[in-house]
Amino acid sequence: MMNFDIADIGLADKGKSSVDWANKSMPVLNSIKRRFEKEKPLEGIHLGACLHVTTETASLMDTLKAGGAEVALCASNPLSTQDYVAAYLVKHSEIPVFAVRGEDRDTYYEHIDAVLGIQPNVTMDDGADLVSRIHSDRTDLVSSIIGGTEETTTGVIRLRAMATEGVLQFPLIAVNDADTKHLFDNRYGTGQSTIDGIIRATNRLIAGSVFVVCGYGWCSRGLAMRAHGMGANVIVTEVDPIRALEAVMDGFRVMTIKAAAEIGDFFCTLTGDMNVIRKEHFLLMKDGAIVSNSGHFNVELDIDGLREIAEYRGRIRDHIDEYRLADGRSVYLLAEGRLINLAAAEGHPSSVMDMSFANQALSAEYLVKSGAGLEKIVYSVPREIDREIARLKLAALGVSIDVLTEEQETYLNSWKMGT
Repeated sequence: MMNFDIADIGLADKGKSSVDWANKSMPVLNSIKRRFEKEKPLEGIHLGACLHVTTETASLMDTLKAGGAEVALCASNPLSTQDYVAAYLVKHSEIPVFAVRGEDRDTYYEHIDAVLGIQPNVTMDDGADLVSRIHSDRTDLVSSIIGGTEETTTGVIRLRAMATEGVLQFPLIAVNDADTKHLFDNRYGTGQSTIDGIIRATNRLIAGSVFVVCGYGWCSRGLAMRAHGMGANVIVTEVDPIRALEAVMDGFRVMTIKAAAEIGDFFCTLTGDMNVIRKEHFLLMKDGAIVSNSGHFNVELDIDGLREIAEYRGRIRDHIDEYRLADGRSVYLLAEGRLINLAAAEGHPSSVMDMSFANQALSAEYLVKSGAGLEKIVYSVPREIDREIARLKLAALGVSIDVLTEEQETYLNSWKMGT
């Protein structure tokens, strides 16, 4: 019998309807799935995945299985699992899933270990917890691993640190670095889904508010853009002078988090670093300030520090915890500091995850074909894969673009032709 650990198998039919709905907006991944069904490029491969268990992830898992892979999946965040999707994958796709929404830390790592129980040849991560577990506790698996892929900024940062220290034991492909991933998923996907999560959790008006975005990478840019579009007065905080300057040129106010803490109505961190908003900043916030995180880990917020200064803490609404300070002011923390777009909403729209997960599927295929010749470092997605995904997406959207003439090709490849 197939081993799995999910909340309720009875949710499988609801999950199927939701996955079918997502599939309607994922033409690129669907085209890859059709090819995989014919060619079976992943035949005999054991693929262990630690990803957000959403409808779009289900489409990716179905694609990988269609390619011949034996797949097992666990959650990459305790609050990002859609239980009906987990049930769909177990019942309808016969893929072992180990994920329950709201699972505690011990269960989270037990589920990672369950995925590692299939002895993967390829890993697929969102945050690098699977790879980290292998390197710290399951080094016995390394010899059979061809390589892995990483979905998100935070995970890529961790993997590059491992490579720099010389401890990385197999090649990894940074899917997040693909243009067809971060320019669209991070910017447009995170921007929309984060706003969606904040509004679903709070039902507060964005227009006219002071909205503080911590960081100005691609995810933060997307959120700043969307908050501004909804009428917010957007403030950006940064540590990188180039990104800070870019935010200024994009029309946003830029200041320190200490200065922003005193005037913000909404706060959201998207940096990939820890303790971006700290105890001293919470103490400066106005009564009613709403704090959230859309970076991968909740360490972006100093939640322990907030607990220390709070005289009262209580759940006042789904996804909202009130922290009341000694002077009577209250700070409201959304989704326990977890990913607000997945904890309180449904994550990125399927049309943008179409490209991200196409990168995952094609990168897994690339590893199987070419992994033996790769070094133990972090690689970018091959440029030809990136461009092919963009071509397929444009075709699905009915968009045609120009092609260089022979004369133009010659000009671009020559240094002799000037004015």
